[in-house]
Parts: sequence; C-alpha cells; structure tokens
Amino acid sequence: MPTFVLNGQTIDFEPGDKIIQAATRAGIEIPHYCYHDGLSIPAQCRICLAEIWAPNPRNENKLEPMMGGKLQPTCQLPASEGMVVYTNSPKAIANQKSVMEYLLINHPLDCPVCDQAGECTLQDFAYRYGRGSSRFEETKVKQPKKDLGANVYIYSDRCIMCTRCVRFAREWPETSELLIDGRGNKSQIDVFPGEGLDNEIASNVIDLCPVGALLDKDFLFTQRVWFLKSTPAIDPITASGDNIWVEHNQGKIFRFKPRTNMSVNKWWITDEVRYGWKFVHSESRIREPMRRQYGPLVNTEWTRAYEQALDGLKSNSIDAGKRLAVMISPMLTSEEAFRLATLARSIDEHAILAVGPVPFDGEDKHFPPSLDKDDPEFEKKAFRKYAEKAPNARGVRRVLEAITGNTPLEAEGLAGKMGEVGAIIVTGNYPSQWATDELLGALESPYVLLIDTLDSRLKEVADVVLPGATFAEKAGSFENARNMIQAFEQSIPCQHDAKSEGQIATDMLALLNGEELEVPPLTAADFVVDEGPGQVPGASDVAALPRAELFNAASVRGEMAQAHDALKVFVTDITTPPAAKKVETDMAMVEL
Repeated sequence: MPTFVLNGQTIDFEPGDKIIQAATRAGIEIPHYCYHDGLSIPAQCRICLAEIWAPNPRNENKLEPMMGGKLQPTCQLPASEGMVVYTNSPKAIANQKSVMEYLLINHPLDCPVCDQAGECTLQDFAYRYGRGSSRFEETKVKQPKKDLGANVYIYSDRCIMCTRCVRFAREWPETSELLIDGRGNKSQIDVFPGEGLDNEIASNVIDLCPVGALLDKDFLFTQRVWFLKSTPAIDPITASGDNIWVEHNQGKIFRFKPRTNMSVNKWWITDEVRYGWKFVHSESRIREPMRRQYGPLVNTEWTRAYEQALDGLKSNSIDAGKRLAVMISPMLTSEEAFRLATLARSIDEHAILAVGPVPFDGEDKHFPPSLDKDDPEFEKKAFRKYAEKAPNARGVRRVLEAITGNTPLEAEGLAGKMGEVGAIIVTGNYPSQWATDELLGALESPYVLLIDTLDSRLKEVADVVLPGATFAEKAGSFENARNMIQAFEQSIPCQHDAKSEGQIATDMLALLNGEELEVPPLTAADFVVDEGPGQVPGASDVAALPRAELFNAASVRGEMAQAHDALKVFVTDITTPPAAKKVETDMAMVEL
C-alpha cells in the first residue's frame, strides 16, 4: 500500500484518497469546515491548508516543496507516494490562526446560550488552533435569525459560510432550496422566495452545520449537549435499518442523530426517522397491567395479570379443544419473536404463529433521485428510504419459518383461521394507532391477551392487557430490507410499569414451569443507569417489578442458534453496535 508522511508519521492511503481522508482514517485531525466526506469539495474555508513536499520526477525524484512552497488544501489534493505533509509547520500554523481570527471577526459571543455549545467545531478549533485573543475593534456585522422550514432555524450571525448545507440540498435531495445571498461580509444562507427547506431528508443540514447556525426547532433550548448520553440504535419505525444515536438524559429521549454506516444509511437519516421517537413519551402509553373483571378492565399487579392470562389462554384453547394463536408484531425484536413463539408452543405445541400487520406508506425512494438504478454501484452510492414502516418484518418471518418449517402466516392469512382459534396473544408496539375494524372483528370471539405500548381500540376486546416496552427500552436485533441483521442497545429504563415483550414471555414461561416470580434488588443489569457525575438521579423512576430470569437478548440469540440451524445467522451474521466512546476534555482541569 502506498504511503506518505504527515507531521513525521507514516500514513497508508488508497489511490485517489485525499490527504485529509487518509489522515482521518489514521486518527489524525486536520482542521476543516467546508469539507465533508459526502459532499463535493470547494476548498473554501482554507483552514486545512498544509505545507507539502513531494518527489519531483524532473529532478531525480528529489523532495521539493509543491507550488514553490505555497500552502495547499489537504481536502482537495490527492495523496501521492513519498509526499511529505506538514500541518504543524510555522507557515501552516500561522494560516490556521489567521483563518480562525477571520471566522470569528463577526461571530457573536453567545456560546452560553447557543444550542451547539459543547459540540461546536468553531469552539474546538478556536481553542486548538486560534490566537486566544481578538484584535478586532470595529462593530460586528449583524445578521438576522430566519425560519428556513418546518424543522430548521438559521442564526445567520453564527454562519461561517462553509456552504455544506447549500451543497447538501443540491447534491442529495437535489431540491436546491438553499442559496448564498449577498457578497462579502453581508453574505447569508437563505431560501429562495416562497420556497422553504422542505424535503424528506432536509434536517440533515442541522448535523452538517459545524457551528451553531442551523438549529433544530424540536431540540432548541431543551437540553445542554454535555448532559446527553448517546446509545447506538437502529431505525425503529421503517425497514431501512438506518444506524442512529439515541441521545437521552434522565430517562428521557431528546433527539436522534445519524450514525455513519456506509453500507446502510451513509451519513444521513430521513426526517421521518429523526422525529419518529415521540411516541416513547406519549401520554397514551399503557402504564400498568389490566385485567377484565366483571366486564370492565381494571388495573392490577403483574403477577395477578400473568396468572389470569395463562389460565385464560389454556382454558380457552387446548382445554376447549381449540388452537392457540400468537400474532407477533414486526415492530418487535427477533429475540422477542423467538421467546413469544416458544411461549405459545409451550402452551399449545401446534399453536398458530403469525406475523402482525406490516404497514406501508408511499413508495420506496432513493437519494440522489438522479442516480440510475441500473448502475452497478447503485446500492453503494444511494441513500434509501423505504415505504415499509416496520423495522423487523423479515427478522420475525425468519424466526417463525425456522420454528414452523413453513412460510410464516401473515396477519391477513390468520383471519381465515380464526374459526379454530380459542385464544390469541396479540402484540403491537406500533408508533401510532394500528387496530383496524377487520382486526377488531376477528378478535371478538377468542380470549385475547394484548401486549402493547399505546392505548388503542384493541382494549375493547382484550381480556388481559400488559404494557410492553418501546424500542428505546430494550436491546435486541432488527433485520432490515437489505436482509442485514443489526443489534442495538437499550437506551433508557422502561417507562412506567412496562416490561419488554421478551421479559413478559420469559416470566410467563417461568410460571408455566412452576417457578415463582420475585422482586429482585435493582442493579445495573436491570435497567440503564441514565445519569452522569454531578447529576440528579433519573427523572423517571425505575419500578421494582416481579420477574423471572432477566431477559438478555445476546443470550437468547445463542439459544436461537442452538435450537435451529436456520437461526445461526443471528450469531454469525449479526452486526453489533460500536462500544460507547468516552469523550475526554481537552481543557486543563485544576483542583481548587
């Protein structure tokens, strides 16, 4: 592999790599603002300039300064064999300080109230590469705050004209809503008259902005970023399998951010996914178990609900000469599907296993739209949005097919078998109302155990209702539309008295086997400790609920692989999330 030298360190590179790309892969920071791996390269911010020497083939390959010693942009210049690059030479350092001074001339000193504070590269680079003092004595140019669209504000005062947002709108959604208006120090990012920033991936400009200019209306003034914890997760509401960070504090989610994965979502997520977490903290959450008593549903304890559910499932199915059915939602993890199917087959060895309804909305799309689908590298280049609004339909089908040995029954097919069903376990976990009139009609006759997260009309026909946990309150794996199996971690503790569907099935299996549920002392293994040093305990109380052995998604994947050869892919082909990175401060800490 060819190499070059950067600040005395030998760096490997692939042919065609820019200097900054090879340096970043090697873990070496070269300051930059306008450059981004997913955008075109204008080389206009000029802070990445470096002093570069290279072999001169016209002079016996002797090492000579390029361009007569002029500084070169590392974001635009390809690396070459034998090149020697200095970003720490006196000339390069002087340029970095000059660029930072120029960028800060009209920048307002509003870091204490800026939402970007704590994750702002202008702050970071001012500290690492700036002068430390300002020589500017004139009046700063004032720019307006503007509403760019449904989700984005721009604080033009803070903009450094890196143009990442303008290039993104032109190159990915290809909608070109943004432009540069004005000249010189009067330049502003703006939208065309009457055209708001309105496309399905528009809010990625918030993440692209290296300073506090483009801000998320939904996150504005809600939380300081240094209090947030980031948990790696997978898109929980569509079949795309986009990699995301769930950012949360004290048991509450505050935002989603894209997690780079070049084989899935590149650097982006859709606005649909970005703002699709609100149901986790909905007022419509089912908060505690309920059972039907003399007609109406009444709140009850978990143990009592389990006992009544198991008794009803058995007495109305195998004891009555009928079948037990279970409808496993495509919103659940593959591990939960396996445990629920195991529960159903433990009650009735011939239990009917079916996949819950798979919602669809709109049509599949790709970005940039101009990409040719016949291009051999289409999948490598495109960012995909799927019309299928369920994260794990394929994972659930894979599990049920391995258990039954047949193509799994879909929700529509289950309706034709309801005449032989005496009891049914129904799981939901959808982010919105999903019960149809047809489903309600089919569930009027059998005994119904409902495990769901949000209030719905299904409670009208349910005999026992158990509160399930959303994606953020559990760990597990989803299989996306590309048939990639990806694991994710639990982000926040279970809300209210909810339990994950996997834990519910584990508890009920334990009761079937004659075990007793106990209230264990709460430990870190039972919930996510969602607080940092110096913070008050989590705002959402963690209930000490009776349970059997703790449901562990990784252990269940091992059980799945042992039980069925077809499920070994959940061990061999699964992609696990990255380990959490501890962010170290670059500020000197002194003890007072």
